[in-house]
Amino acid sequence: MIKEVNTQEYDALDKSGVMLVEFYSKTCGPCKMLAFVLKDIDKNMSDFPIYTVDFDENQELKERCGVKGFPTMLFMKDGEEVSRLEGLKQKPAIIKEIEKLNA
Repeated sequence: MIKEVNTQEYDALDKSGVMLVEFYSKTCGPCKMLAFVLKDIDKNMSDFPIYTVDFDENQELKERCGVKGFPTMLFMKDGEEVSRLEGLKQKPAIIKEIEKLNA
């Protein structure tokens, strides 16, 4: 499940369990390529929640999460960041982080 959220929607999310939060920019080429990778992951792991946050429109959340560039993926467990990947990453690296969350 991929869903775009803003700061208020993010704050209202049920943060129990695991999730991936990806910060992106609409003008970022690597972000657009990462969107295809995340959609591919979502096809096989549709029960794993993936949230996307527009970096430019959600400055307060970006700063609160310590995100400095894009794309940035935060891997969360029970509301706490467990790990992060910055820049364009391929599917195996992302799957590896998701598997660590579920271990």
